Amino acid sequence: MFKRTLQPTLTQLASQYPVVTITGPRQSGKTTLCRTTFQDKPYVNLEQPDVRAFALSDPLGFLARYPDGAILDEIQRTPDLLSYIQPIVDARNIPGQFILTGSQQFEVMDTVNQSLAGRTAILKLLPFSIEELTNNGLPLEVDRLLFQGFYPRIYDAGLDPVQALGAYLQTYVERDIRQLINIKDLALFEKFVRLCAGRVGQLLNLQSLGNDIGISHTTARTWLTLLEASYIVFMLQPWHTNISKRQVKTPKLYFYDVGLATHLLGAESELHISRHPLRGNLFENMVIVEALKYRFNKGRRNNLYFWRDAKGNEVDLVVESGSDIMPVEIKSGATITEDFFKGLKNFSDKLPVPAVATALVYGGSEAQRRSAVNIWRITDIKEMMESSLF
Repeated sequence: MFKRTLQPTLTQLASQYPVVTITGPRQSGKTTLCRTTFQDKPYVNLEQPDVRAFALSDPLGFLARYPDGAILDEIQRTPDLLSYIQPIVDARNIPGQFILTGSQQFEVMDTVNQSLAGRTAILKLLPFSIEELTNNGLPLEVDRLLFQGFYPRIYDAGLDPVQALGAYLQTYVERDIRQLINIKDLALFEKFVRLCAGRVGQLLNLQSLGNDIGISHTTARTWLTLLEASYIVFMLQPWHTNISKRQVKTPKLYFYDVGLATHLLGAESELHISRHPLRGNLFENMVIVEALKYRFNKGRRNNLYFWRDAKGNEVDLVVESGSDIMPVEIKSGATITEDFFKGLKNFSDKLPVPAVATALVYGGSEAQRRSAVNIWRITDIKEMMESSLF
C-alpha cells in the first residue's frame, strides 16, 4: 500500500480538533487513508442504503452506536447528521472523535461550515502525487504520467488506464452529477466534459463552450460548477496587482487529474500523447496540480495563480505567500531555449519588488541553477516549492 504524504498532517490535526473533514475526488484514496490512520475507529460507509436510511431516520440512535466516534465516509449523503455531531463533540471535548470524508466539495463545505465551524480541521486529498510515486519506486516517464494519470486504483491494481478512466467517468462522475442535479441528456453533458478537456490550460470562455454544443452560457456555467463540485475541474485564478493596468481577469481551466483529461481527449496510448497538439497544455496541467497537491498535503490553502496581460505576455504559475511570490514558467520541451524565459523576464521587469525566486519547469532530465532562474524537472516540484518556503 502506498503511504500518503497527507498522513502526518491528518494525524496531527486529529490530535487537536474533535473532527477532521477530508474532501477530495472519488477514488483519491480518502477511505484507505482514514482506515489506515485510525485503525481503532469504526468505519461507516454512508453510501450503503440501509446505513444511510438509519442515519437519516434516527440520527441520535445511529450516533449512539459510536460513543467514541467513527470514520463517516461520504458525509454529503447525510448532511443533517452534522447538526447532531456538533453537540456530541461539544459535550465530550475530545480531539479526533469523528473523521469525515466527502466527495462533493461545495455541498460538504457548506454543511460543515454551518454545523461544525471552529470544531473541524479541513483537509483535501487529491490522487497520488509524483512525490508519492517516487517514494514508492515507480518509474516516472512524462508521457506515461500524462496518459495514466494519478488515481490510486490504477497503480494499486495495475489497471488499464483507458478502461479504468472510462469506468470512472461512468460510475462516479455521472452518478454524482445525478445526485446534484437532474440532467436529462447525459450524452450532451459528456460532450460538454470532453469540450472542457479540449480547453485545458486555456482561458475560460463559457459562451464558446455553450455555443459549441448548443446550450446557453448559463447552463454551461451550471455544468462547470457541477464539475468543480465533483473535483473534476478547477479554475486557476489570475494574479492581480498594480504592475499593469491591462491584466487578464478571466480564470483558466484545468483538471484535477491530467490522466482524466487525456482520456477525454481520446488518447489510448502514450504515443497518442507524445504527438498530441495539446501535450504542452497537459504538461502544464500536471505541473500546476503537483504544486497544488504539495500545498494540500501540508494542510495549506490553494495559493496558486497565473498572470497574463492584454498583449499576451504570460507567466503560467504564480505562487504567492504573504508578500512573497515565485513566478514559474512551464514548458513541456526537453531542450531549453531562450524563448522559455521571455515571459519570466517580462513579468520580473514589471515587479516593484523582486520575486523571492524565479523558476522554470520543463520536460527535460537535468535540473539546473542559473543566476536568475532555477530550472526544475517535473519530478522536482516538491523541492521547488520547499526551496522558497511555499
